[in-house]
Parts: sequence; C-alpha cells; structure tokens
Amino acid sequence: MTIAISLEQQNIICNHAESTYPEECCGILLGEIVGISKTVVEVIPTINAWNKAESDELDRSKNSRYSIDPQDIFMAQKRARELHLEIIGFFHSHPDYPAVPSMCDRTQAWEIYSYPIISVINGKVSEIKSWVLDGDGIFQLEETRIRI
Repeated sequence: MTIAISLEQQNIICNHAESTYPEECCGILLGEIVGISKTVVEVIPTINAWNKAESDELDRSKNSRYSIDPQDIFMAQKRARELHLEIIGFFHSHPDYPAVPSMCDRTQAWEIYSYPIISVINGKVSEIKSWVLDGDGIFQLEETRIRI
C-alpha cells in the first residue's frame, strides 16, 4: 500500500500536532483508494476527545491517548459522501515518542485504513510515518509519497 499526500496537507497535520503538544493530536483523512494506492484529498483535524475511562487503571491522559468524537467521524463521513470520497485514514501524534504504533494503536486499528503517526519532540515535528494493519493484525510501514 502507498499513500499520497500533498505538502500542504502534510503541513496541516504537522501544525495541528505542534499546536496540541504535549497532548496527542488527531484527525481524519478523506480521499480515494485505487487498487493498493490511497490519495489524500482532505485533512480534517479534530479535537482529542480522550476522556479517562473509569476502568483505566494506568490513569492515561491526552498526552498518551487520543479519541475522535463519534460526531466528528459522522460529520467526516457526511463530508466524504458530499465529495464522493471516503475516509481513508486517521492520524495522531506521539508527543516525545517515536512515530511507531503502540499496543493501544494496534487494538484500535482496522485493516482498511492508513494510520499516519507524527512524532513531536519538544514541541516540534520530528518524523511522520504511515502504517497499515495487515491481515494478521500487525502494523506494516506504508510508503508515503508527497504530491506536488
């Protein structure tokens, strides 16, 4: 799988990640899928709606977890239908941590989507890597192409 994204779209994601630091940012990617290639058409930054669950004994915060409000997903689906697109992925940041999926990321992922992760070190984007979940439930690095 490959994902194509414009420099402008990547900048939207990076700005969102830096502006929410030290909390995780998150958002939705709308686009098209042709064969094994995805093309991002629109980036929708969202608010991190993470709220500590009563059963979360580790007392995780927005600094290490994210959640996208179902209403935001609903609105993104509506927008995608209007534009004859689909949701192709969900992005989030890892404050002061590498751009590699966590165990939590794996348990929340679905095979069809791309999952770009943005590493933000000391408030500045360090790297971006996109991941896809394979049929065995293992994340694989997805080739990212920057469109001009």
